[in-house]
Amino acid sequence: MVDAALRSQVRQWIVEAPRITVLSGAGMSAESGVPTFRDALTGLWARFNPEELATETAFRAHPQRVWAWYAHRREALAQVQPNAGHCALAAFALRHPGRLTLITQNVDGLHQRAGLADTIALHGSLLDDHWLDLPRTCCHTEPIQSGEPPSCPVCGNQRRPSVVWFGESLPGPAFAAAEAAAQDCDLMLVVGTSGVVYPAAGLAFTAHQRGARVVIVNPEPSDLDAVADACLREPAAQCLPHLLENS
Repeated sequence: MVDAALRSQVRQWIVEAPRITVLSGAGMSAESGVPTFRDALTGLWARFNPEELATETAFRAHPQRVWAWYAHRREALAQVQPNAGHCALAAFALRHPGRLTLITQNVDGLHQRAGLADTIALHGSLLDDHWLDLPRTCCHTEPIQSGEPPSCPVCGNQRRPSVVWFGESLPGPAFAAAEAAAQDCDLMLVVGTSGVVYPAAGLAFTAHQRGARVVIVNPEPSDLDAVADACLREPAAQCLPHLLENS
């Protein structure tokens, strides 16, 4: 049941906050029909553990297999669209330039497609790729040798998905920007994330410790509820338009 009074209170906090940071997770994309990482291991891929596909070691051992897995996920993304929650955030940012910073753990590009081109993508982009090894002077994106994965026709350096694999650090510039946004915000909306993946989840603690209000938007309890000033137990696509439209 929707808590109308609590939702109204959060709307007022949004109106009052000069700087708002949003941290989004897999639950928000799931509302668009994007399978969560582990839920995507179906069909031919059901016999694999995520760690057997999403590591540099796995890619080097079985590059064709891992590339095919990510190609499968990219094809699935072509069938989905940003939902009302994505669109509400993008519309708010357009109406209030400079007030909202969007940080996402998602790699699907839905926030960007909705209109938030400056989204801070902590875990990279599923739709992009880059060189596996440090590129040499011969490693140019054009011409490139087609294949699964594509490679440099001179030295054989392979292309890999531009996502953060298990065991890899978050991109330094992206995480620095995210930390700065968490430290500087007056209000943080944490949307559709369980709060178990670090260091991303730690951003909510940073905002809380710096005195910002923290609001959880999630139909299920999360590990970040303890630092929340309010928990709205609603899906993002339902809740965010009510919070942000006409604000």
